[in-house]
Amino acid sequence: MPGWLAISLLVIAAVAGLGTLDRLLLAMERRGWIYYRKKQGSRATLGGALLQVQAIFEPQKEHAAEVRKAPLQRPTDAGKPEGSEQS
Repeated sequence: MPGWLAISLLVIAAVAGLGTLDRLLLAMERRGWIYYRKKQGSRATLGGALLQVQAIFEPQKEHAAEVRKAPLQRPTDAGKPEGSEQS
């Protein structure tokens, strides 16, 4: 087989493979599995994904983020009634 024929068949196969991959990714996007070409993800989605990657590599920082997200609770005194707060 001549060299130009082998190269042209390889190029045709590569273009067909990329076209098939594009169709597969678009079908996955329609089902809501991924963001690819038509829909764009939000910045919050990207931020959440990056936080998960950071949690894998730096677990001590994940713990700090969880503590920071915890709701602030004021300590209550057992001896004081609910309505008598001093300023």
